[in-house]
Amino acid sequence: MHGTPRLVSDVMTSRVVALGRAATFKDIVKTMREWNVSALPVVEEEYRVVGVVSEADLLRKEEYRDSDQDRHARLERLSDLVKAGAVTAGELMTAPAVTVAANATLGQAARTMARSGVKRLPVVSDEGALLGIVSRSDLLKVFLREDEDIAEEVRDEIVAHLFPASPEPVRVAVHDGVVRLTGRIPDTSLVPVVTRLVRGVEGVVDVDCALAGPPRRPDLDPDLPGDDVLHGTWGAGSIR
Repeated sequence: MHGTPRLVSDVMTSRVVALGRAATFKDIVKTMREWNVSALPVVEEEYRVVGVVSEADLLRKEEYRDSDQDRHARLERLSDLVKAGAVTAGELMTAPAVTVAANATLGQAARTMARSGVKRLPVVSDEGALLGIVSRSDLLKVFLREDEDIAEEVRDEIVAHLFPASPEPVRVAVHDGVVRLTGRIPDTSLVPVVTRLVRGVEGVVDVDCALAGPPRRPDLDPDLPGDDVLHGTWGAGSIR
């Protein structure tokens, strides 16, 4: 639906494998290889997510197998040493798990991934039950949206509301996700506003806003500045 941000539930993978706390080291490795994934959620009763086991957790065993670190260095990385000796998912997992709600927006999920430094997130219900997995590639699917679909939303949901009585129609063109706006508007102070709103449309890669004010009338408005175009690609309100 136009104007409605896409949610994690729209792009997540619903068919997902999970581990119990008692899953063994070798079972975890086999499952990762079979499903071609680098991390697996660990669940308890009613599929409530309690942690995540990743390849990084498993590699602790190899990392410390022939380690020649001194006692001080080992004490500094005590948690890693514990994982090096772990044999079950409950011992290996990183907890609590970083998760995302099914009704979170794609932007919220992307920020959670970035802050946590992870490539995928378990998707959970309000009760914490596992519903699916969302990955970086899932979040990028929004940029496969057709250019004309983006243009239609910009015209209907933004331009039509902000500029219902423009001196001339505001033209919207989209190429490879980049939106270009041209035409004249009654109030050029709205240029940063429209640019920010268009940038927030799902699938938009960038915005090139080249909107001008009303035509100058030298006979009626001799003191007005020239009929310049305000041209911008606002990310934080700059004008060029």
